[in-house]
Amino acid sequence: MNKFHGLLRSTRAATAVEYGLILALIFVAAMLAITAVGTSTNKMWTKVSDTSVNAMGGG
Repeated sequence: MNKFHGLLRSTRAATAVEYGLILALIFVAAMLAITAVGTSTNKMWTKVSDTSVNAMGGG
C-alpha cells in the first residue's frame, strides 16, 4: 500500500497522466478532423456522380 501512496505523490506519475490527457485530446481532435474530411469528400463525390448521371441523360 505504501508503494501506491508513493505513486500518487510521485511527480513522474503526474507527468505521465498529463501526457496521457494531451495524447487523448490530440486523438479526439484528429478523429474529428478525419470525420469532417470524410463527410466533405463524400458530399463532393455524390455531387460529381449526380452531375455525371444528369449529363448523360439519366435520372
